[in-house]
Amino acid sequence: MLQEFKTFIAKGNAIDLAVGVVIGAAFGKIVSSLVDDLIMPPLGLIFGKVDFSQLYVSLDGKSYETLAVAQAAGAPTWNYGNFITVLIQFVIIAWAIFLVVKAINTLKQKEEAKPAAPPEPSAEEKVLLEIRDLLKKQSN
Repeated sequence: MLQEFKTFIAKGNAIDLAVGVVIGAAFGKIVSSLVDDLIMPPLGLIFGKVDFSQLYVSLDGKSYETLAVAQAAGAPTWNYGNFITVLIQFVIIAWAIFLVVKAINTLKQKEEAKPAAPPEPSAEEKVLLEIRDLLKKQSN
């Protein structure tokens, strides 16, 4: 069983998957920072100085100054501002993945467009080959 595990790990697929997970996690952090630090502040300003991370509804009917205060009080909250932020992050990540897949598909199409076999000889070449073969037979 240990040998099978070594074989599995040594295969390129397992290593490629591990690299993909690590790069994906790093890319997720970059997108989170992009959304939280660069996109949401201007959006909040456009919508009247709104901090999206503070948009919530208290489900117990009481009013709280901030989301942190409501959560510290143990109030159930519906944090729709966080949902908006995560939704924007998802759209950006999905767009980036779409662009990568599109680029890979374009490269594959270019490879498939290359001729796999040499072209068929022309009619003249076929006739010349037949003449050559006949001459060889006559000389033997």
